[in-house]
Formats: sequence, C-alpha cells, structure tokens
Amino acid sequence: MRALHRWPGLLAFILLAALGVSGAALSVFPAAERIAATQAEAALSVAELASRIQQAYPGVEQIRRSPSGRITAYWFENDAPGAAVIDPATGRAATSADPNPVQRWLTTLHRSLFMGDGGRLVAASGAVLMLALSISGMFLVARRAGGWRRWFSPLRGPFAGRIHTEIARIAVAGLMLSAVTAIWMSASTFDLLPAGRSQQTPAAVSGTTGAAVGAIGILINTKVADFRELSFPAADDASDVYTLKTATGEGVIDQGTGALLAWTDLTLVERVSDAARMLHTGQGAALLGLFLGVMALAVPAMGGTGLLMWLAARRARPHIRGNAAANQAETILLVGSEGGSSWGFAGALHQALQAAGQSVHLGPMSAFAPHRYAAARRIVIMAATYGNGEAPASAKGFLERLRALEYSPPVSLAVLGFGDSSFPGFCAYAREISQLARERGWSELTPFATVDCQSPQDFARWSRALGEALGVPLDVAYQPAAPACAPLTLVSRRDYGAEVQAPAAILRFALPGASLWQRLTGTGFTRFSAGDLLGVVPQGSAVPRFYSLASARRDGFIEFAVRKHPGGLCSGQLMALEPGGSISAFVKPNPAFQPGRSRKPLILIGAGTGIGPLAGFIRGNAA
Repeated sequence: MRALHRWPGLLAFILLAALGVSGAALSVFPAAERIAATQAEAALSVAELASRIQQAYPGVEQIRRSPSGRITAYWFENDAPGAAVIDPATGRAATSADPNPVQRWLTTLHRSLFMGDGGRLVAASGAVLMLALSISGMFLVARRAGGWRRWFSPLRGPFAGRIHTEIARIAVAGLMLSAVTAIWMSASTFDLLPAGRSQQTPAAVSGTTGAAVGAIGILINTKVADFRELSFPAADDASDVYTLKTATGEGVIDQGTGALLAWTDLTLVERVSDAARMLHTGQGAALLGLFLGVMALAVPAMGGTGLLMWLAARRARPHIRGNAAANQAETILLVGSEGGSSWGFAGALHQALQAAGQSVHLGPMSAFAPHRYAAARRIVIMAATYGNGEAPASAKGFLERLRALEYSPPVSLAVLGFGDSSFPGFCAYAREISQLARERGWSELTPFATVDCQSPQDFARWSRALGEALGVPLDVAYQPAAPACAPLTLVSRRDYGAEVQAPAAILRFALPGASLWQRLTGTGFTRFSAGDLLGVVPQGSAVPRFYSLASARRDGFIEFAVRKHPGGLCSGQLMALEPGGSISAFVKPNPAFQPGRSRKPLILIGAGTGIGPLAGFIRGNAA
C-alpha cells in the first residue's frame, strides 16, 4: 500500500498540483456569483421573470439560471445576437454575459490542460489517481497513528512527515469527495454513464401562436428558485414549442394554448450528475465549494512534503564504503527503515565492525536471502516498526520469506528494534521477528533489545552487548542529527539536598526568541508542555542529555530539576551554572508522559528530582 501511495504520488506530483491549485482557484467564482446574484427575486415565478425579460428584449430566445442564482438571457436584435446577466427585478441587463477570462483560462486548465479530449482523459486519470492516493493515504494515516480510534493522536517525527500526515487526516474526506465527483463528471463527458430518460411523445401541437408567456400556467406555478432554463419558440413557426427545464425535470409547452404537452422527470443518473456537479464545482453550494477548494490546496502541500520525506529518506541512507559481498561476508547486517533514520545507526555499526576486523555486508531486509549467505556466521536485524506493528518500507516481504524457510540456517541471529514507546505498537514488528525466529529454532546471538526514540545510549548499550557476544570490543557512539539547538540563559536557581549529600537544583531559564517561521510551524521553543523533554548538549560532547520539563510555554520560562551525578558531565555543568550563564538545548515532545484530559482525581508519585514535571502538571491544572 505504501508503494501504491508513494510512487504514483511522486510521479504525478505536477499534474495533481496543477489540478488542485486550479480547482481551489475556481471554487472562488461560484461564491462570488452567489454574492452578486439578486436573491430577493428567488420566489418570483418564471412567468413574471420571462415577461419582464421579453418586454425589455422582444427577441429573447433563451433564459438560463445557474445553480448560484445568476440569470442570463440570450436574444437577437436587428439580426445581431445579444446576451447579458439579468437583474430579475427589472428584466434588464445588469452586467455582461461574457465569461471572466481568468475563470475561462482556469477552467480549461482544470478540465483539459489545454489539450482537448486528450487532456480531459489525462485530467480524468488524475482524478482516479487522487482517489487511489486518498484511500491508500487514509489507511496509512490510521496505521501510523496506531489505529482508527487514534486518528487524531499526537504525531512525532520529522517536520515534513508530521505536516504531511496532519494535512492528510484533515483533507482526505474532501479530496475523496472531489475525486469521486470528478470521475463521475468525466464519465458523463465521455458518454460512459447509462442512457438518460426517453422523451415522452408530446400531445398534438395546436398549430397556433400568441399565448402570453406571463399567462402560461406551468410557468406561473414554477418559481425562479427551481428554474433552470426556458427556450422560446420561433415566432414564425407554429409547430415550435417552449422548452422548460427545472430542478426536477423537463417539459414542452404549446406556444398557442400554453398547455403542457409532455413532461419527463429527471432519471437517477441525471440527479446524481447534478449533485456531482454541485459538489465538485460549488455551483449551488458556495460554502461547500470554498471548503473543497481549501482542501484542494492540500494536494500541492502534501505532494511537496511527500517529496521532502522521500528525499530525506534517501539522504539518510548512508553511502557504505567497503561493503562486502553477501556471499563473502561473515556478518550480514539487514535494515528495516521507514524514514531512513535506522540506516544511520546501521552505517555506524558497519564501520565499527569493519574496524574490529569483521567482514560485513549491509543491505535492506527486503533483500533477505539466506541461500546467498555462504560465508555468514551471524545475521543482525535492525528493524523499525511502522504504525501499529507493520513492516517498514525497506523490510517488505521479510517476514513472509522467514516463515517460508523450511530450515533454520546454521547462523546465529540478533534482533534490535527501533521505535517510540509513546505508541502502543512499540517495536512490535521487530518483536514479531524475534519471536518467529525463536519458534523456528534460530540460535540467539544476543537477547532481543530496543532503541527508544533513537536513543544513542540505548544503541551504545546494545552494541557493547553485541561486541561481547562476538568477542571484540564494540562501543558504537552514534548520534543522530539533533534538532537545531538554541542558547538558554539561566535567570534563577534554587538549590537543595546539600545537607544529605544529594545536591539538586531547580533551574529556570529565559525563553529564547523565535522567528516568524518557528511560530508558524511550532518548532523551536514556541510549543512545549510540562513533561516534554529538554535535550541539553553539554560542552565537550555531541550526545544530548534529556530532562523532563516542569514548565509549559504559557508559563513564560523554561524550568526543570537536576541532580548531580558523580562524574556526570552534563549534571556537573548544570550544577555549576550561575545566573547569566547559558546552555545549548532543544525541546523534544513527549506526549506519552502527559496527564489525561479528565476530571477524575489524579495521584502523582515522584522520587527526588522526578517531582519536577509533576509540579508542572499541578501548575497547569488551574482549570
């Protein structure tokens, strides 16, 4: 499903963006027409409207009312055609009937890309593709969030991925509606829908002329609000008739007697087509049209963020030097990654194993093929989890091939899971691999382990255990690219615990300035709550240490508690910091560590400096 979503989306990005932007722009025109149309005459009868127009333009041939309420008349005067938008109160021209050139240009772009029928087919294909992307995207959002019930749960991860998903879960319903209605309208254009109604045979025409349009019964009983079109008969042809179209059907009227000669109700297909046209264009539902227009702007936004996600994943995959061939390596290192972050850890491990004298082959889990690993003595699996226990992108088909093995290869296996403990399916995919391997009799090189939120400490701890199992010194200190840090200035501190030889302090820092972009995107220190994590990068190290915040953005300061650890680099620097001094830090969301939105009593238990975020929860409990 991810392949169905990713590759068509990337390849059709320009087409879908053009359709989305032009559709959004076109949604403004029905609303403008609705505002400009005179609604006070909506209860007027068609007979009275036609009489007023005929009096002003004796050669009138046709009157049309758009779903937005705009009335247009067409006539001949002195053998010259004329047309105008009509004020129903007077029956006279209010403005020109010529279409807005910008609207005409956008309509041609949106419907056919300026390529005629061929362009209409391309645009229709874009609608089908948009529907497929909406459906696949809907399932992918649910999987990433951890299930349909967690559709609006807080998101973690890189900015582009969060924005992509946030937009998708708001806009997907509108995009699906636009896509379905566009497909229906395209099918109607190319005569792919069932045949319409068969016109009833009219009663015999009287052969007379002269009935006053204002005195025709059906026109008197039809209100302008339900009116669509009235075609006048030729005055010199007694066999010609009036043709009336309304929201419910179509009929023909004798021009001499004013009698209704035949009437045909709209078929189900015609009613659905009218509804599809209204929903897609906004004609007759201006507010809905504007809403769908705003949703259409999500298409280029999601296309752009999707492209950024794909580029980031490609950049995150390291360029491996000295990668041994799969049939010659002693250690097979396989990676399952969705966003690309796991590849960075794998590259660091590959380099460390090579430095320890190992022959290592690094590749994606999707390339798992035990029959190729002729010289292998061990296989190391580094697997992330997508959504609620799904396989990540580069692990496609791994579990299926593992289950299909009729034997357990004579090699040992180590499985390391990457995930986020704030989600219910934490490392569920990697756990499933480890459990299945044990059931199939694979020998275990190291116990199953996890890395939470790309923790360098978790990874270093596991790498040391792996080194002990291999009999080589191995301590991989890999640090993923940290978010941009900001300098924080200490404004006050309160010290405790000196009398019991457990020095601790509550440190309060001033909020740093924020750019307009940070405020718009919620990055930097523009959005945080008590319980979120403050990543402090100590001098002389690139590895941040994390502290739970005791303050929220609305408090106007950054506060946390710290206890000095013997030999602790970061805690030692923090405990020595005086007001006016500064640190380098960033905020990391921690939505799993938040009190629920409930009025039920809550008991908070904190030991030592662990009381810091709990004090922040109490401070924010003013309501």
